[in-house]
Amino acid sequence: MSIRERLVPPMQGSVLWGWIGPLSVALFGAILRFHRLGEPKAVVFDETFYIKDAYALIQYGAERKFLGDAKNPIADQRLIAGNLDIYVQCPNVPDCASYVAHPPLGKWMIGLGEWIFGMNPFGWRFMAAVVGVLSILIIARVARRMTRSTLLGCLAGLLLSLDGLHFVLSRTALLDIFLMFWVLAGFACLVVDRDRARERMVDWYERSPLSDTRPFLGYRPWRLAAGVCLGAACAVKWSGIFFLIAFAAMTLMWDAGARRAVGLRRPYVGVWRRDLPTAFSALAVAPVVVMMVSWTGWFVTDKGWGRNWEQATSSGPLFFAFDSFRSWMHYQLEVLGFHSGLTSFHPYKSWPWQWPLLQRPISFHYPDPAPTDCGAAKCSQAVLAVGTPALWYGAVLALLGLVAWYVARRDWRAGAVLLAYAAGWLPWFYYAIADKRTMYFFYMIPVVPFMVLALVLMAGVALGRQDATPLRRGAGAAAVGAYALVVLINFWWLYPVLSGETITFAQWWSRMLLRSWV
Repeated sequence: MSIRERLVPPMQGSVLWGWIGPLSVALFGAILRFHRLGEPKAVVFDETFYIKDAYALIQYGAERKFLGDAKNPIADQRLIAGNLDIYVQCPNVPDCASYVAHPPLGKWMIGLGEWIFGMNPFGWRFMAAVVGVLSILIIARVARRMTRSTLLGCLAGLLLSLDGLHFVLSRTALLDIFLMFWVLAGFACLVVDRDRARERMVDWYERSPLSDTRPFLGYRPWRLAAGVCLGAACAVKWSGIFFLIAFAAMTLMWDAGARRAVGLRRPYVGVWRRDLPTAFSALAVAPVVVMMVSWTGWFVTDKGWGRNWEQATSSGPLFFAFDSFRSWMHYQLEVLGFHSGLTSFHPYKSWPWQWPLLQRPISFHYPDPAPTDCGAAKCSQAVLAVGTPALWYGAVLALLGLVAWYVARRDWRAGAVLLAYAAGWLPWFYYAIADKRTMYFFYMIPVVPFMVLALVLMAGVALGRQDATPLRRGAGAAAVGAYALVVLINFWWLYPVLSGETITFAQWWSRMLLRSWV
């Protein structure tokens, strides 16, 4: 095998089918997500915060206090009735500013749907569905690139489209689906950058003598795009920083591996001298710029929490910039303190060690009184944020398989998936143990695409090498196909309690796999 084939294996299949297959799977996911998107016609779970913050950003440039509270949701009732008079009116603008605990980008994205389609359930859920569908396309394409198989890429897209948690959050105006999207997009950009950088490395190797630290791989737009995406993840939720740090280390290790693979004598010195400067600009400077740009509404208006506009505008432009940044930093420290001290009780509070086994999902919607049009004495209408069990329990086994694969083979794909899973899951153990922080199962959504990648990589192992015997390949294909069918049936069975359909109470109860789901 040549050095080029080893560093950049050729893509199998046609370019056309490499797009038709993933686009078809994404279309399937879109049909699932956009069907009845405006139902239930209610403010679901934490939509009560984000849809109003999003609308305030569109209207005022900053979040604004709204009427009512959890016990007396005046604003929610007015919204469902079509009344947009939902904000507190204040004689002094700063008194109306709302303290919010998350950066604004996810709310700007929700607000885009509200701006296009109006302040109604379809409008505020529209962008969540859009990024949910786009993430299906991205996972199919990135899995294809990682495995060099269009079939496995399409399998990845299909599995993600059939995950219950991904489905529910794609139909709910919460921030976490946007965090997942930007994390996955950043990872995908880095996988493309890995291929492009190795192509340049091989080109240099074939025409130049070996040296200790060369070559300089030049401008790397895909790594810059990754930095923009990961900065956007941080601009949705600060927890995106865990992925930013992990992926920055990962891409530099990929660079060192490429240098070592072509025989460079000092690969890590080469990374330090040649790759780190451009990586710093892409994965440190670019994310900071994206984060600050996402706060534009707060910086350019006098309506944001802690803005101190009069003080900032009391002197010249230099003082304005300095004082504005100082106020912003003070605000972020307040947010950090809020998250560290968030220990209030919630009936659906759970711990990170419970999440992989679906021990405590969250009821997003269960109206009381329930609808009465199910044809039985007692009806139910539910939106339960839970993963598809066949997928999640299979993913646990697949991740264990990846650990063994990485230990035995040091396969970069296994290492990347395990690192991404760890970056999205393990930090929550600190908050659970040290702070006893209130947290929820849906915090796992950023790692769901990497659970799917784990399953797909293990499916590739099950299918066997291309030169395997027909019997071996046939048996592997049958096993993988059977598993995909089980996931499909499992999702179909759960669909009524994922999508808010009105069913009988007995039908609802039969779908509660564990009593801890209730």
